[in-house]
Amino acid sequence: MGKCSICGVASPLISSNLGVCSKCIKGRPEEALRIVGKVREFSRRSFNLPPNVPKSPEGVKCGLCGNECVIPSGEKGFCGLSYNADGVLSRLGGTPEKGILEWYYDPLPTNCVAWWFCPGCTGAGYPRYAYKPTAETGYMNLAVFYGACSLDCLFCQNWHYRSLSQKLSPCLSCEELADKANRKVSCICFFGGDPSVQMPHALKTSEISLKKAEDEKRILRICWETNGNMSRSLAVKAAELSFKSGGIVKYDLKAWDENIYGALCGASNRASLENFRITGEMYFRERREVPVLTASTLLVPGYVDSSEVEEIAKFIASIDPDIPYTLLAFYPQYIMNDLPTTSRKQAYECYNVAKKYLRKVNIGNIHLLA
Repeated sequence: MGKCSICGVASPLISSNLGVCSKCIKGRPEEALRIVGKVREFSRRSFNLPPNVPKSPEGVKCGLCGNECVIPSGEKGFCGLSYNADGVLSRLGGTPEKGILEWYYDPLPTNCVAWWFCPGCTGAGYPRYAYKPTAETGYMNLAVFYGACSLDCLFCQNWHYRSLSQKLSPCLSCEELADKANRKVSCICFFGGDPSVQMPHALKTSEISLKKAEDEKRILRICWETNGNMSRSLAVKAAELSFKSGGIVKYDLKAWDENIYGALCGASNRASLENFRITGEMYFRERREVPVLTASTLLVPGYVDSSEVEEIAKFIASIDPDIPYTLLAFYPQYIMNDLPTTSRKQAYECYNVAKKYLRKVNIGNIHLLA
């Protein structure tokens, strides 16, 4: 049973570790965000990461992601991979020469967010984008787990990425990573952490891999699982590569209310929403057989509820109501590990709300539902 330190309300749907309820985050944001900020500062200190997005008036601007860090001399950017070395911006990772990441081969079909309509799991787009009219058994996804992120989600399901950005290892150049995309690899998926702060590495890897696949006359799809919090030009380039290759851009739209988003994720959602909109408007209607864009939302009990999902669904529908949307069950992790898993009641409330606006809605991780 958690208790809000502002209003005093107790509920199993309030994280004691966070210290505030969603009602106070929305209604008393200045006070609530100050409390959450102390929690975030403590958690990030152990990974040698700055507590907030730096905005120093005398710093150097990074510009790689939507945070637009302005970094003081001798300090890191929010992701931990940008550094101000006496007034000169230095990249500690995420360059074509050095990507901070882990990788593995994931046999198809896999549990990708887009499994219910992607070529690798369903054969959608066969024969142009898939080797088989059904699941591509015998082929693999090259899964690239980047070790840094442009957000700091206190419910993070893959929170151990922070140790990679702290150690700046393991690392591979884009050429070394592209070499892993052999003839049995039919798709590459960049996730993490998040690819948003290592896009120069991911894009160059994609270009090298696609050129090799083209020369060998084989299928290779480029896919992304991202929070979307990157510079607009990089978001468009990522979408272009997915569009041309038969891949899918999967945006994790974590919350709609900016104060909820800021409390849970440590940054603004404006860049993510704008990049999603632009990607949808530029590419979605141009390739219906394999949706180039999809969204997902993790249903964090007590914080990301049906009202949040409704606003997200409205936003997606304003671009195109055929964009697929996946609602994901939450499992307690990282700082918010004192919450229950998503209830079946919450999942289906959110599903029914989303279906009012969107034609293609799915619930993922059903086995986790309480």
